[in-house]
Amino acid sequence: MSTAQDTLSIREQVSDEEWQLRIDLAGCYRLIAMYGWDDLIFTHISARIPGADDHFLINAYGQLFEEITASNLVKIDLAGNKVMATPHPVNPAGFTIHSAIHEARTDVGCVLHTHTRAGIAVSAQKNGLLPLSQISLVALASIGYHDYEGIALNAEEKPRLVADLGSRSFLILRNHGLLTVGETIADAFLAMYALETACQAQIMAQSSGAELVQVHAQILAGITAQVDEVTRGLGGQLAWPGLLRKLDRVDPGYRN
Repeated sequence: MSTAQDTLSIREQVSDEEWQLRIDLAGCYRLIAMYGWDDLIFTHISARIPGADDHFLINAYGQLFEEITASNLVKIDLAGNKVMATPHPVNPAGFTIHSAIHEARTDVGCVLHTHTRAGIAVSAQKNGLLPLSQISLVALASIGYHDYEGIALNAEEKPRLVADLGSRSFLILRNHGLLTVGETIADAFLAMYALETACQAQIMAQSSGAELVQVHAQILAGITAQVDEVTRGLGGQLAWPGLLRKLDRVDPGYRN
């Protein structure tokens, strides 16, 4: 038997603030697909819903990233349980990494995790990300590493993951992939753009066979302040409106 809630659209059931968060998160999924950083239906991007409850939005399990919309995102709690009626399934195991970080880092509004080829390739290198490019310095100023412990199903891994991330914004998951966090979805996306681009540049530079030149360590010390100046203190929000305008031109269905 259907209920009155079942007949309401998702837009009618949530606050304006949550709806905007849904639009931004769905847009982030579509952008990840557009840039070719998705991995079929695997990996996740989660966003914390502002408020007293520890509720989060995540993708409906089984949907390609290019199919994610504001309405088909699933609202869950820290255990990965659905807290709002939806026909869409959720993969609680896939939320292990995200729940660990969201629970430990109340400053984090978004956790973004990828399995790109370049990211996996760098994650498998003993020395990890190298200071080979300007954009690599953005990540190197705030990066941690977490050793591989198998597919992220074991809750006992959570404290080790959290400790390896610490207060940083970038995490390389050894033999696995990349992870970024941000206060906002825009911040987490821009961080991933920097980390992924740095990994791609490193693999390309290494594959050339030429002798490589690394950036001097003293330059790294001032990079965070320089990035803040370049982004005018806006972080990811400087580029985010333009990215959504691009989506609106080529793939506007994320807003539904």
